[in-house]
Amino acid sequence: MKNLVLSVLAIASLISCDKKQTSIQKMNIKAPSADKIAKTMEIHGDVRVDDYYWLNDKENPEVIDYLERENDYYNKMTVHTDDLKESLFQEIKGRIKEDDASVPYKYNGYYYITRYEKGKDYPIHTRRKGSMDAEEEIMFDVNEMAKEHAYYALGGVNVSPDNKLVAFGVDTVSRRKYTIHIKNLETGEILDENIPVTTGGSTWANDNKTLFYTKKDEQTLRSNQIFKHTLGTSEKEDKLVFTEEDDTFNTYVYKTKSKKYIVIGSSSTLTSEYQILDADKPEGDFKLFQKRTRGLEYGFSHYQDQFYVVTNKDGATNFKLMKTSETKTEKENWEEVIPHREDVLLEDIEIFKDYLVVSERKNGLNELRIIKWEDNSAYFLPFDNETYTAYATTNLDFDTEILRYGYNSLTTPASVIEFNMSTKEKTVIKETEVLGGKFDKENYESKRIWATAEDGTKIPISIVYKKGIKLDGTNPFLMYAYGSYGSTIDPYFSYSRLSLLDRGFVFGIAHVRGGEYLGRKWYEDGKLLKKKNTFTDFIDASKYVIEQKYTSADHLYASGGSAGGLLMGAIVNMSPDTFNGVIASVPFVDVMTTMLDDTIPLTTGEYDEWGNPNEKESYDYMRSYSPYDNVKKINYPNMLVTTGLHDSQVQYFEPAKWVAKLRDYKTDDNLLLFHINMDAGHGGASGRFEALKEVAMDYAFLLDLEGITQ
Repeated sequence: MKNLVLSVLAIASLISCDKKQTSIQKMNIKAPSADKIAKTMEIHGDVRVDDYYWLNDKENPEVIDYLERENDYYNKMTVHTDDLKESLFQEIKGRIKEDDASVPYKYNGYYYITRYEKGKDYPIHTRRKGSMDAEEEIMFDVNEMAKEHAYYALGGVNVSPDNKLVAFGVDTVSRRKYTIHIKNLETGEILDENIPVTTGGSTWANDNKTLFYTKKDEQTLRSNQIFKHTLGTSEKEDKLVFTEEDDTFNTYVYKTKSKKYIVIGSSSTLTSEYQILDADKPEGDFKLFQKRTRGLEYGFSHYQDQFYVVTNKDGATNFKLMKTSETKTEKENWEEVIPHREDVLLEDIEIFKDYLVVSERKNGLNELRIIKWEDNSAYFLPFDNETYTAYATTNLDFDTEILRYGYNSLTTPASVIEFNMSTKEKTVIKETEVLGGKFDKENYESKRIWATAEDGTKIPISIVYKKGIKLDGTNPFLMYAYGSYGSTIDPYFSYSRLSLLDRGFVFGIAHVRGGEYLGRKWYEDGKLLKKKNTFTDFIDASKYVIEQKYTSADHLYASGGSAGGLLMGAIVNMSPDTFNGVIASVPFVDVMTTMLDDTIPLTTGEYDEWGNPNEKESYDYMRSYSPYDNVKKINYPNMLVTTGLHDSQVQYFEPAKWVAKLRDYKTDDNLLLFHINMDAGHGGASGRFEALKEVAMDYAFLLDLEGITQ
């Protein structure tokens, strides 16, 4: 469910045709059906009958058989688009520089670079000592490591302070259960010290032999324990440092940028708590920074002998910046540095020796404010667009005047920029290339428009299209949104999306309530007992683009993944006639059953986002919008639903049950296709280019509905 804002955004150009007569719909191929085995569930006096509950057992051969029949049906129903899928894949791939490399960043005497080689799916992680002219040292060639695996993810790469060892996590199932390994960078040896069922991340103490890491609960996959591993010992000898007993919280561990403190964090949707330990004294005891108080959120950075705290203390809805001494960290000692502002969301800070960089959001737009410690003088980096994304990137060097930040927009490829905070000079050190010779950002137009929601609230929509198309109501339009957890989908550039824009599509991001695009209140107004605002905002934004002649209901499409897939499930129940087609990727659609089962990964940590259905008020509200529970005998739009068998965030059986029920209930002849990646989880395929095949699959579905064959 959480934190995965997926880029399943697609569509292409217009051909005048009756989409009810597409070739795909003329095929006389029988859709699969799942057996009905009624399971009755009762709570709060409400009885629900789930005919497809049995699909939650992937060890049952009949479940796998059903999923394989759905994949077979998908393949047969889309076989006529195979050439289009391959063409789209090659087209998108052809825009990407295969032999590419990241911008080097310097850390602890080494320059680190991630690069790709032509024809290879995975990255190669390298470093050079002291200078970019030094000999390249290959830390990991993930292509070699992934050879024997259908799925392979490497994460949590963490080099020891003396630069001799590196800890890293590996997941070969896509279940987000990483095994931590340790490699000797001097000899190339992988040590025999494997640590299973972790988050993959870890943190070295300053002694180069003590490693802190986070374990996951085997069943729920909640990050619930911090352990301490000593080099040269087995995992069974590791010392338990902290257990997060509250099952609505997750825990994690990291080191401050100053390298002085090891930090254990605990967080839920509404509450934060931290413990700190001198990184030079790993055998010591962690000290509580500020005990958890429900509703109090805070995070901090260390600078000299003080901590700078970003917090919502005392009703600071949009957060404020405070500071306190190293020795007096409790909230009563916090002093205000930047006050709370009703119209500005304080998102983050970056501390340098001579400067403080504040990341803020005003009227939906990113701002970077530079403050000089010496005299408190301040200025903003200038941006002159209404549909851009700007953010501080990797800034590990403390003693520097250079801020590294990223910039892109709906029409501008991503750039990495170095900005001298003293001279105010900026240098573009990398602008992502778009190969193929056809791309010119001047050929595209982006803007921000505002729809009016049913309660009068103005909903911003960022849109982009190719210049020269007639906005006369006949254009195909893809509307995308997420709308949960306060996660904001900023306007961003996409290689893939060009395949849609160049075929006449308009693309839009509806910045619905539930994200933080317009501040923290924007999030608060789209969660818990206000969650339906997310759905009605999307519907109203969609109807607005129809009213403004950007498209029509015959050419309007919607897309969303994970919690955005819940959004898709809700809108097809609430306003099915508004859309011609919908893509729901790894959708969280069985809200009631999942949120009532605290053995399912992530459930308990979600109560502050959706509500706790064990409480009747929350149950009744969630019951009223849960997509699976509100499937009706109505006409639904054309739909493509995707999932991964090993998904740990939204279990595969949620979309499987939903599709089975939709097949039984829907009264139309529109497409309902279900594709299951049998080797992957929430994020889809792991390979760099394999993932593009999934994008091409989505695009082909929508292009076919528009009658576009190439």
